[in-house]
Order: sequence, then C-alpha cells, then structure tokens
Amino acid sequence: MLRGLLLLLWALLAFGPAWFARDLDTTVAGWPLNYWLCAQGAVFGFIAIVAIHARAGRGREDAAPGAHGRLHRIFGLYVLCLLAFLAAMALAERGGLPRPWIGAIFLFSSLALYAGIGIFCRTSDAREYYVAGRSVPPIYNGMATAADWMSAASFISLAGGLYLQGFSGMPGQAGGLAYILGWTGGFCLVALLIAPALRRAEIYTVPDYFAQRFGGRWPRVLAALAAVLCSFTYVVAQIYGVGLIASRLTGVQFEIGILLGLGGVLVCSFLGGMRAVTWTQVAQYVILILAFLIPVSWLAYKQLGNPAAPFVYGPQLGQIAVREAELAAAPAERAVLAEFARRAAAYEALLRDVPAALTRERLHAQQRLQQLRAASASDAELREASRALNALPPTEQAARERWTRAMAEMHERARALGGVAPMATPFGGRPDGTPAERAAFSTARLNFLALMLCLMLGTAGLPHLLTRFFTTPSVAGARSSVAWSLLFISLLYIAAPALAVLVKHEVLSELVGKSFDDLPAWIAQWARVDPALVSVADVNGDRILQFAEIRLGADIIMLATPEIGGLPYVIAGLVAAGGLAAALSTADGLLLTMGNAFAHDLYLQSGRRRVGAIYSVVFSKFALLMVALAAAYVAAWRSADILYLVTASFSLAASTFFPALVAGILWRRTSRAGVVAGMLAGAGVTLGYMLAHHPVVRGWTGFVGPGWWFGIQPAAAGVFGLAAATVAITSASFLSRRSGL
Repeated sequence: MLRGLLLLLWALLAFGPAWFARDLDTTVAGWPLNYWLCAQGAVFGFIAIVAIHARAGRGREDAAPGAHGRLHRIFGLYVLCLLAFLAAMALAERGGLPRPWIGAIFLFSSLALYAGIGIFCRTSDAREYYVAGRSVPPIYNGMATAADWMSAASFISLAGGLYLQGFSGMPGQAGGLAYILGWTGGFCLVALLIAPALRRAEIYTVPDYFAQRFGGRWPRVLAALAAVLCSFTYVVAQIYGVGLIASRLTGVQFEIGILLGLGGVLVCSFLGGMRAVTWTQVAQYVILILAFLIPVSWLAYKQLGNPAAPFVYGPQLGQIAVREAELAAAPAERAVLAEFARRAAAYEALLRDVPAALTRERLHAQQRLQQLRAASASDAELREASRALNALPPTEQAARERWTRAMAEMHERARALGGVAPMATPFGGRPDGTPAERAAFSTARLNFLALMLCLMLGTAGLPHLLTRFFTTPSVAGARSSVAWSLLFISLLYIAAPALAVLVKHEVLSELVGKSFDDLPAWIAQWARVDPALVSVADVNGDRILQFAEIRLGADIIMLATPEIGGLPYVIAGLVAAGGLAAALSTADGLLLTMGNAFAHDLYLQSGRRRVGAIYSVVFSKFALLMVALAAAYVAAWRSADILYLVTASFSLAASTFFPALVAGILWRRTSRAGVVAGMLAGAGVTLGYMLAHHPVVRGWTGFVGPGWWFGIQPAAAGVFGLAAATVAITSASFLSRRSGL
C-alpha cells in the first residue's frame, strides 16, 4: 500500500510540472514557478519519497558501532587534510607558484591518493572483490554511489547542457531540465522497485539475478552482454572527460591525458575490485562536490551578494530573458545569423554534386598555392595555402560527411541566439498559436517527457549503479543507502541549473559587446585544448563580439567557470580535480561491471569453466584491463560529446534491463523465454532506431529511410525499445507457459 502511494506521488512529481509547464508560467518571489518546480521542487519531493520508504523498512545495522566510529574519524581526518591542502595551494599561488605546477600538483596528487587507496584495499577474496564484503555502511555507500553516479556527464556536461538547451532543449535535441528530473526521479524507482529485491537475492552481479531467477544460460548471457553494451558507451564518455581534464591541467596531448587518467582507474579497480572502488569513490565524492559548489557559490556571491546559489538565482532568469529579447532584435546579431545562413547554403550547393565540388575545391586550392609560389609569397602565406590544400577531404565519402556536418552546424547557428535555446522558456512553439506552432509545442513537450522517462528507467536499470547496493550489510541498509545516495547527488543537481544561469548571465554581461582585442585569455587557452570546446570568430567583421559569434561546447561551461568568474587559479585546479574525480569514479564502477560480466558471467559460468574464487578474481582483473584499453582507444576518436554518449547508454538500459528486472521481481509468471525475448526486442529496437538516424551511419550506408517516429529524437529511442520489450516479455511468457516451456 505504501509503495503504491509513493509511486503515485513520484509520477505526479515527475510528469505533472513538465506537462503543465506552460500553465504554471507565473512568477513567485522572483522565481518562474515552472522552472523552480522542475529544477528543484520535484527533486525535494523525490528525496522525501526515498526517505519515507527507507524509514518504513529501517532495520538494525549489521556493523558494530565501534567500526562506524572509526570510519567517521578517518573520514573527518581526510576532509580536514583536503581543506588544509587547498589552503596550502592557495598560499603557494599567492607566493608565485606557476600555474602549470599547480595543475600538475592537482592531477598527480589526486591520482596518488586514489592509487594509495587502491593499493591499501587490494584483495583476492571474491566476496571483497565483487561486493566489498557486504559491509559498507549506508551513509558511505551513499557517498560512493553518488560519486559513481555523478559522472563526467553530471559534473562536466550537465550545467553546459542547461546553458545551451535552456528549460527543455532545442528542436534537434531535447534536454534541459529533463536531465535533472530524469536522473533524480529514477532513484525513486531504484528504491521502490529494484534495489531491495536484488540485495535480498545475495548475488554478485546483475546477470547473477537473471540466472538465479530464470535459470538456463541465455538470460545470464544476454544480461551480461547488455551490461557490457550499456557500460561501454558510458565509460567511453568518462575516459574522454579524463583526457580532456588531464590535458588542460598539464598541457600534455589529449591522448597522453587519457593514459594518465586510465592508470588511476586501473590501480583502484584492478587491485581491489569493489572494496577499493568503494572507498576511492567516497574520497572522490568530497573532492567533486567541493569543486562544484565553491565556484557556483562564488558566482552567486559576485552577482547577487549571497553564496547560496540554488536558492537565490531566480531573479537572474528574468534578466536573462530581457537580454535574450534584446539580442534577438539587434541588427549586429541578425547580421551574424545571416552570414551563417549564407554558409549553410554554400555547403548545400557543394553537396548537390560532391565529386564535382571536391574536384573544383582541390583545383582551386592547388592553383592558389601555385600562384603564391610564382609570386614569391612569404613562408606564412605558403604554409597557410598548403594547410588549406591538405585539409580538404581525401575522398568523396569523407567530403560528404564533413560537409553534411558543417551544413547542419551552420543551419543550427543561423537560428535565433546562434542556436542557443532561451533559458527559461518551456518548449518551443505555442499551444495556442498556428497549427505549425501547436505541432512544434506538442513535439517539444513529447520529446522532453520521452527523454525524462528514458533517463528515469535507465537509472533504475544500469548494472553499475545497481551493483553498488549489493555492498550494504542488509536489505534495510540498501533502502537507506538509496536515500543517502539521492541526498548527496541532489547537492550537485540543484546547483547545476544555478551554475548554468549564472554563467549565462556572466557571458551576456561581461563578454558580449567586448572588443576581440580584449577577450580574456581563457578563451584561447581552452581553444588550444579542443576547438570544439570554445571558438569565437568575427563573423560580421565589426571586431565586436556578438552572442551568436560565441560557440561554447557543453563540456566547457563547468570547467571554465573559475576563469569566467575571475577566481584564483587554484579553484580552477580544484574544478579540474573534481571533474577528474567524477570521471574516474564512474569509470571505476563501469570497468568493474564490464570485467565481471566478461569473466564471471560469460566465461567462467559457461560450460565446464568453473574455477575457484581466486581464479575467478584473476580472470575478472584481466577482462577489466582489456576493456579499459579498448575504451581508451575509442575515447581517443572524440566521436561525440559526453552528454550524448551517456544519454544513449541510459536509453539502452531503460529498454533492455528495466522491463526485464521489474517483470522478474513483480510478476511471477515471467518466464525464461519471456525475459530473453524482452531483452532482445528492447535492445534491438533501441539500437536500430539510434543507428538508423545517426548521421555518420546514414553517410556510410546512404540510407535515407523515414523520419523520426512520432517526432521522437534518437536520444530517447528507449521509449520504443521499452514498449517492444514489454510486449515481448508479456507475449512470450504467456506462450511459453501454455506450451510448458
């Protein structure tokens, strides 16, 4: 009865504010009510739900009070040492310590801390390696889960996504506050439906549950393969974030930064498994939460005179809306948008006949180089012309892909505000406008709700998160651990919208309208790390920076916040260390999940390959190493931004794991054939929809095909996989029961 009421309350909090966002368009105490409900109000409600559920099932803790007291003293000493280290670094900066030295100290001291914990917690005991001996107190497991959960997507990209996508995203990419609602609301489903049941099963991995519940080989095998698929997509994003931060801190190449961070990951997860990962993640949580809250508090104090950022940034939303309206009507801004539209048309012309266009472009570049040589031009001009020739696509296929991406980017930047969504406007279009405006509004709201649903169900189905709740001493401890996890996570999640709003206000007031000759140094510094992160160009030729001329990637907003706000460089080092902690903590959990899936669930549990516990741990470590190297190789491609990769993994988990887990837990008639059919259908439909609409895949295959189904964007493909999995599980379970299978 209680669980049913809490689920109903969850549904109202999750979907009510989003569905009625336009109807709640009023201001209360300086806050837009719809924005506050989606950014904070619903989150507070989710915390109350999991807290009530945990209290209702509270039991006696298994660990002795003395052991908890010792852990509390160690944790307190660690926090004091961390604060003393930050104070010492601040004094060293004031004393003239060079910035490269500060960055290197933050990087290597962080890695040394995590490596030290990994070495101290090394183990070959299977119970310690897989589930940390089931002895982690709920409050510390909550911290570890929060660190595991707040990946590079949450720490690095979430505020940037809110900056670019505003309340509800853009026509080509839903998002905005859907991430806040989805990633916090999903913990209600973890607490109410999944975590207690899995903890009660006394298992090591999520595929273990499928083998225990349904028997046979295929449920375990498919669950293990799905765990690898979801986790690999996710871990590539984390390792990309590691490379990004390490290269910024030390100045080394991006690929070298990946290897440096990967070493820190492997020392923890390779030596000590879940035992080492748990206590490393506790240490990482403290670093990342301080690194996030200090800059946003500073910006709030600078702009509003109050450091309590999540509770005071509401008035800035109104100022941003006024400034956005001014920019939309400014002639200089319109001139920039017109130039982007002209460039998009030029790429369209090239794509009409790619072979002829490529030949023409190559001939023009060659003639230009010959003319410069004949005229005895300077070395700089010759190098520039030679680079232009070498930069041309080598093949027609490469040219088509490059020009298609460039055309899409120019079309996007030709939209109002350079393609950046208005900060506080819920959904595009108008519910009371023309038929086209009504359709745009309906599609935007549908995509917002679909993405939010995928994130919630994916949260409740991701194996690396669920495995964390196997480490508590009891089922009651698992419930309590979920409540602590959501509380610790929400400290960052209610601050992320504040950061996005404050940074946008800072950009609009301090950067826009400034001369190109007076731009701050951080723009050029980050552009050298990766031009996709920051780029500015004098598009209309007036030497004044317009808002549409600024291109900020989602992954830069948080990392550059200390420099945007004028904080000491030691805070920039702390933010980078926090981003590194977020990426490494999640990568630890993901690599451990994949290594265990390959070794424990696929190799050692198949056929006659049953070995002792020590050999099982050895095989898991070897598999973890291989997966880590493969993920680092893929991350070096820089194939997509962090937020997109993570969103894809959530859609896969929502369609593959969630329906199978819930059916197995709540419906006794679920059969082995049903769960196998459900996982195959869910993964197949989700992957198929994503790949069929991915620009690169379409470029390779030449496939055009139909448009989006019901206007749903590929990031939310999990809704179709979820429906397919539900139908497959239900149908196959009934059919198999009737046939006696």
